[in-house]
Amino acid sequence: QVQLVESGGGLVQAGGSLRLSCTASGRTFSIYPMAWFRQAPGKEREFVATISGINSSTYYADSVKGRFTISRDNAKNTVYLQMNRLKPEDTAVYYCAARGRSFGPSMGVRDYDYWGQGTLVAVSS
Repeated sequence: QVQLVESGGGLVQAGGSLRLSCTASGRTFSIYPMAWFRQAPGKEREFVATISGINSSTYYADSVKGRFTISRDNAKNTVYLQMNRLKPEDTAVYYCAARGRSFGPSMGVRDYDYWGQGTLVAVSS
């Protein structure tokens, strides 16, 4: 059974930093893209960042570019999201996701086969 487990969320003041982690079990994702999405109350789930498995190419939503960094440690089957200069509008539940059938990175929610349970990030002003 495949599981993605996120950790690292919490409450932080605007301008602060958090680092999210997501560890996969049940299969290896070293050659597959992994990503972070987020969902704020009353809004649809949206793309944040993705990293490819083959060459670790990264892609970001415009809203987080220059502030967030996605990375991965294939030996640990783990993907990270370093979030700096956080803003109140970054408040959301953050979800880790992985593709299991295709190698290309994607910004589409429907393209990901596996999802974590989510971790809450709350940024106070």
